[in-house]
Amino acid sequence: MAGAFVGSLLLMGSSTVFSWPVKLGSAPVSAEEERQAAFDSPAGSCLTWTPPDGTDMKRVDCAQPHLFEVTSNVDITGDYPPDVAPPDLARWQQIAKAKCTPGVTAYLGGKLDPFGKYTVNALKPSEAQWQDGDRKLRCGVQRTTPSGGLLTSTGSAADADQSNVHEPGTCLALDNQKIGDPLPCDQEHAYEIVGTVDLGSAFPGDSPTKDAQLEKAGELCVEVTNTYTGGTDLAAKGLTPYADALEPESWAAGSRKVDCKVGARLADGSGLAPVTNSVRGTPTESTAPTTTTPAPTTTPTG
Repeated sequence: MAGAFVGSLLLMGSSTVFSWPVKLGSAPVSAEEERQAAFDSPAGSCLTWTPPDGTDMKRVDCAQPHLFEVTSNVDITGDYPPDVAPPDLARWQQIAKAKCTPGVTAYLGGKLDPFGKYTVNALKPSEAQWQDGDRKLRCGVQRTTPSGGLLTSTGSAADADQSNVHEPGTCLALDNQKIGDPLPCDQEHAYEIVGTVDLGSAFPGDSPTKDAQLEKAGELCVEVTNTYTGGTDLAAKGLTPYADALEPESWAAGSRKVDCKVGARLADGSGLAPVTNSVRGTPTESTAPTTTTPAPTTTPTG
C-alpha cells in the first residue's frame, strides 16, 4: 500500500512553522498590517502565502485556494512560564501535535483521520513575542506532500471529506520505490490518478477488510479508468490499474473515498517501474515490458 496515505508523515517541516511579530489594533490597511492580522486570525479563518517564507501571508475566503485553516488558539503558559527559553523546532512540533490535535479534532466534528488529507500544524510566537510573554499557539490544519511541501485546499476543512484523495490527472513521483510529491505527468512518475471512488455505499457498516475494499475498489475503478483513458488498452502499454484501501482509523473517522491509479510493474514484479506522460491523450512510456499477467489491484511495495 505504498503511497496510499500520502499525508501521514511527520507533523510539519521547518518551512511551515511560521512566526511573525503581531500588532493588534485597527483594521489592516497595508500588506504588513494584513500579515499581522492574519497571524492572529480567529478559528475558521483561512490563510495563504507564497511558500516558503510566508512574508506575504494574508486572509482569504475559505472558498478560495489556501494553505492553512485556523482551528483554535491554545495558550501554553502553564508549561512555559516567564523567563523560560523558547523550545527548539523539534520540540515545537511535539508541542503543536499534543496541544493542537484536540482542538483540531473538535473543529472537524469530533473525528480526525490520522491518514487523511489534513495535517495538524501551528503558527508559533516569534522570539520577541515569546520574550514579551506570548505563549499562544495558533493551531490549524493544512495539506502536505511526502517531502513536507504544502498543497492548497479549497473549501473549509470543517465541512470536508477527510479522505486523502487527489484530483484526476495528478501524477506522483517515484523515488527508490517510495511515492513522492505531485509532479507534471511528462516527467517520470509512479502513478497517475485517474479518478476516485466511494466505498461507502458498498460497505455501510464497520470497516471492511482491506481485501474486500481492494476487490470492490478494483471493480468500481474500471469504469472510472476507462472514462479517463478513453478506453485505452493499458496492458498493451505495459500499464496496470491499481486501487487503494483505507485503514480502520480512516474508516472510523468517516473517510470512504480512495484513488484509482495507473502505473507499471517492474519486469520481476518487485515494485514499480517509472512511467512518463499521461495515459490520457498522450502516448505513455514505461520501462516495464508488456505482459499478459493479470493486473493486480494492490500497490506493489518493492
